[in-house]
Parts: sequence; C-alpha cells; structure tokens
Amino acid sequence: MSGSAHSTVLSGARVVLPTGTVAGGRVIVDGDRIAGSAHEGSRIVDLSGHWIVPGFVDMHNHGGGGASFTSGTAEDVLKGVRTHREHGTTTLVASTVTGDLDELARRAGLLAELTQQGDIAGIHFEGPFINPCRKGAHKEDLLRDPDPAEVRKLIDAAHGAARMFTLATELPGGLESVRLLAEHGVIAAIGHTDATYEQTRAAIDAGATVATHLFNAMPGLAHREPGPIAALLEDERITVELINDGTHLHPAALELAFHHAGAHRVALITDAMDAAGFGDGTYHLGPLEVEVKQGVARLVEGGSIAGSTLTLDTAFKRSVTLDRLPVESVVQAISANPAKLIGLYDEIGSLEPGKYADLVVLDAGFDVKGVMRRGEWIVSPLD
Repeated sequence: MSGSAHSTVLSGARVVLPTGTVAGGRVIVDGDRIAGSAHEGSRIVDLSGHWIVPGFVDMHNHGGGGASFTSGTAEDVLKGVRTHREHGTTTLVASTVTGDLDELARRAGLLAELTQQGDIAGIHFEGPFINPCRKGAHKEDLLRDPDPAEVRKLIDAAHGAARMFTLATELPGGLESVRLLAEHGVIAAIGHTDATYEQTRAAIDAGATVATHLFNAMPGLAHREPGPIAALLEDERITVELINDGTHLHPAALELAFHHAGAHRVALITDAMDAAGFGDGTYHLGPLEVEVKQGVARLVEGGSIAGSTLTLDTAFKRSVTLDRLPVESVVQAISANPAKLIGLYDEIGSLEPGKYADLVVLDAGFDVKGVMRRGEWIVSPLD
C-alpha cells in the first residue's frame, strides 16, 4: 500500500535510530513500511514526550497468554503471539522443548506453516540434544546426544523455518552437528552445556554463533576453570542471550555481559512460557508440570527454573531504569541484534525507510503506550 490515504507521520518523540537518538524526531509510515518522506495531507500524530523504538525481536520464546508454542494448536500459538505483540514484540521465533523426535518433527511442521503465513519468524529447537546434568526444565529420559542425522531430520521437518538449535556441543556428535547447522544456514547455539573452556572454543571454531541464556544451565565462571562463560563472552563471533527478569540473572551478571561483550553482541530474550502475560498458576512446559508463583516459573518436581513469565517490554524497562543501560544499547540488544541473527535485518530491527513499520511507543517512564506492526496499530497510543 502507498499513497497519502495510508500515510501517517508520528512526530515529536525521541526516535532511536541506528545512528543515535533524535529528539523531536518523526517516523513516517506509508502503508506497511517506513517512508523517507511524507505525502501531502498525511495524518499527523503528536507523540511529544514519548520514545519511538523499533519493534522488539524475541528469538527464544516458548509461549504466553496461557498458550504454549511447545504443545498447543495453531490457534494457541497465535494467542501467545498476540500476547507478546501487545507487549511490543513484533517479531517472534517460537521455541520448542525436549520431546520425542517424531513429535518434534510434527511440531516443526505446524510451526513451519505459521512461519510461512508470517505469524512467527521461525523455529528454535531447544533440546533434546542437551546435557542431562544441565537439563533445567527438560525431561531427562528424552535427552540424547547430538546426532547430525537427527538434527538434519528436524531441519527438513521445518521446511526452511529452522532458525536455531540449542546444543550441548561437548557431547558426542556435537561438533559435527554444529558444522551441519552452519552449512544449512541455521544458528548453532551453545546451551544446557557442561563444556569446558576449551570445548566451547572448539564449538565456536566449528561454527556456533549464539550462547543460549548465558550463565543459566552452564557451569559458573571459576578462576582455574573459566568454562563456557569466559569463552562465550570473549569471542566476537558469539552473541549472548540474556534473560533480564530479575530472577535468572543478578544485575551484576547482566552488567558484566554488556560490558565485556558489548551491546552489539547481546540479545535480550524472554525464554517465556505459557504464563507470560497471563498470571500465576499450574502449567506444563512440554511434558513437565510447572508452578508459577509471584511471576516465577519452577518445575513442580525438583524446583528448577522453568523458563520465565517475562515480556520484552519489562526487559526493556528494567534494563534502562534499574540497570541504567543506555536506551540505544538496549534497542540494539532487543531489536537490531536478534533481527540480524535470524536474517531479517533488511526488513525489521531498526527504524529506517523501506523497512516494515514495526515500532513501539514508550512514555517517559518506558511503559508501552503504542505498538505498531507492519503499519497497523496493535496497541494504539491514541486510546
């Protein structure tokens, strides 16, 4: 669509661009795209006193709104997607959890259809190729060593929608699986791992490019055994996922990651499960029962943290207000970097002419007042 009938000028806000923040800036929306110039007679929306930032991109998300991406119907998945969109996530990769390989292949087929329809941006397979001793909220008897043939089976089942696999690359078949993923243009992410520093370096050299929720489900940083954390933080080839919900990470750990990796190598994620944007109660994450109390999700059996109830607007606000990170750094970590990783930065991830009009309007306190996806208001700042 184009033409003045569909043109809107969002004016007066602080607009965060790749080059920095423009005070009293404007974003021109023409149809579903950002335009470089306004048509005569364009509608003007005054957003003085607000921020306009790119739509958030979540590359690790298991559900929300009471709905699961790991086991629900297509309608359930769409319900979860809608919940996260209302919180500013205009692009979302749906994550699975450990399950039977044939079940995962069937799940991939359903999620691939939703990817082709443009409802989600692809599939992230988290498990079953992870280390039992760092399993977190994954069912142990379904875990298996990474087998390139089985990895290939899931890639094929995803019909081009596979974006990322989380692997314990130190297990037998791990490095071969990383190489296979790299050859197919799929992100190999190191996570739920018990790898040493040296084993992690080997996986990076084989083609791994992401750290799945850094610090969580991996050995800690020790002075004689630096483990995977040191290897992942120091290597420019790695982007580190961080869950900034106040439960998964101490603020000092978040600061360490941003300081050492730099904002250009951080991706803020939710790792959300069904309860995100929904409330406390009893849920399931794959085959495992989860209890959510005061917004914290834990397995009923064993008490391990089981994903989060986080939405990315909360992660954004927390990062800026409590952690005192620059707004521009947070935008980079929550929009641009994940968009680049999943291969969509030419269409999303920044407020530049020609890209989709995916944006979030925040008030002075960094609360969401408007969400636009592809030129349509999901949450209108005018209501």
